[in-house]
Amino acid sequence: MELRQIEAFLAVAEELHFGRAAQRLRMAQSPLSQTIRKLEKELGSDLFERNTRSVALTTAGVAFLPHARRVIDELDLARRSAVTEPGTFYGRLSIGFSGALNHRTLPPLTRALRHRYPSLDLTLTGGLLTQDALQQLRNGSLDLAFVGLPLDAGGLTTRTIALEQLGATVPVDHPLAERPAVGLAELSDDGFVTMRAAQGSTLREAIFSACAAAGFRPRVAQEVTDPYTALSLVAGGVGVSLMPSSVASIMPGGTVFIPLTGSAPLLESGLAWNPAGISPALALALGVAEEVLPTPAG
Repeated sequence: MELRQIEAFLAVAEELHFGRAAQRLRMAQSPLSQTIRKLEKELGSDLFERNTRSVALTTAGVAFLPHARRVIDELDLARRSAVTEPGTFYGRLSIGFSGALNHRTLPPLTRALRHRYPSLDLTLTGGLLTQDALQQLRNGSLDLAFVGLPLDAGGLTTRTIALEQLGATVPVDHPLAERPAVGLAELSDDGFVTMRAAQGSTLREAIFSACAAAGFRPRVAQEVTDPYTALSLVAGGVGVSLMPSSVASIMPGGTVFIPLTGSAPLLESGLAWNPAGISPALALALGVAEEVLPTPAG
């Protein structure tokens, strides 16, 4: 397998058009097609589905894509490290996170990484719910992800970094808005704003579990894709929700965070990574994370 074959594959995979890929590589389309066919023959599998109207990646092509990107990335890093000062670390690290739920855990890690390894190429991907993050860890699109726990990681490794009490979030004009604390059962008649069931949100699961323990099943008023959108809908009077206590400091106008009475349910969160794909950059990041995001006692 030659480097030019991998570069040709990436161009076609990203353009999904042989003509545009050929222009990008500054070569004729016929030699490009021959290069792809030779690569497919060496791999023993078709990488693209071709017809007169479209080009699409096959299952094998999708599986090959992150590894091809990694080869090119590693070559670029090798070139850069060869002309830099000794002791400088070059590497790439891709981190996935959900958004609002990570506003206390993501910044300490990224600040520490940028401070200690300024030449580290750090890519952050937000708006990911847990199941999406796990899939990207498995296919190599992500190196490290902030996730909700517990979960069936399916060959991935996880570590707990936070345990937070859940509290109620209600509109400012809600009858219970001025209370210092509320019982969860007092919200049984309200509609709840939750994450979508199909996205595998651990926050959604925690909400349903807490409500079941309080003796009722929540009526879903609206399903959304991320927690901050849920808070915005709470502010708009669409319904109520449950959120971890850290969210209390970033609530949008028109919403109130109220602690729950009794033994408040907990939301566990952590880091996940693929032990089969630990790069030097990921190994460094995991070490830094152990320092700045230690596993909570108990």
